[in-house]
Amino acid sequence: MSTPGPQSTPHEGEQHRSEGTGARLNRLRAGVLGANDGIVSTAGVVVGVAATSTSILVIATAGAAALLAGALSMAAGEYVSVSTQRDTEEAMLAKERQELATMPDEELAELAGIYRAKGLTPELAHEVAVQLTANDPLAAHADAELGIDPDDLTSPWEAAVASIVSFTVGGLLPLAAILLAPTAARIPVTFVAVVLALVLTGWGSARLGQAPTRRATIRTVLGGAIAMAVTYGIGSLVDVNV
Repeated sequence: MSTPGPQSTPHEGEQHRSEGTGARLNRLRAGVLGANDGIVSTAGVVVGVAATSTSILVIATAGAAALLAGALSMAAGEYVSVSTQRDTEEAMLAKERQELATMPDEELAELAGIYRAKGLTPELAHEVAVQLTANDPLAAHADAELGIDPDDLTSPWEAAVASIVSFTVGGLLPLAAILLAPTAARIPVTFVAVVLALVLTGWGSARLGQAPTRRATIRTVLGGAIAMAVTYGIGSLVDVNV
């Protein structure tokens, strides 16, 4: 009686792909990017307006308008982008289904050729192709030929919702900071709050992508700081003091 082989477990700091991983990572990534955009764009607007007006009503109106418009735009853009990606993936899968139904022998040979190109012997490559095709032909060919998991396609609605929620949450931080701070301290308080938030989103995005966190964090903070400095400078030049 044969015994099962050792189970494949990830090494420390390494993640293996599992069912639903792609979709979850896509939602998390959309959320982090949405929060970062919400922080930077809303902060840029309110800081720019605060530089030219001390009216809390003017600042609040401009910030709320920027937050709403940005969140809706972000969600719409994410929905369109992911929908296009999903349509393309579904078209590729439909073509693969048709080829498997009309030319199974050619598809089996193609799959075996892919594994030969990866370094397997012709005999082993053929056996692997046969066993994978017997188990789930579409999944086997979609993974090897297209790099697609038919059961883990990205949802445009999930991406859109993640974007609009994260953008709103991110945008509320600089808006709240500038509205709650004393008039004389509005700009520095908002700047500090935004920098701290950008540190968190930069670190989070790097962790999601398993990239160096320090470089990603510095890049994110610098981008946000430059955006606020530019909008503040423009507002200062206008200086209508409404």
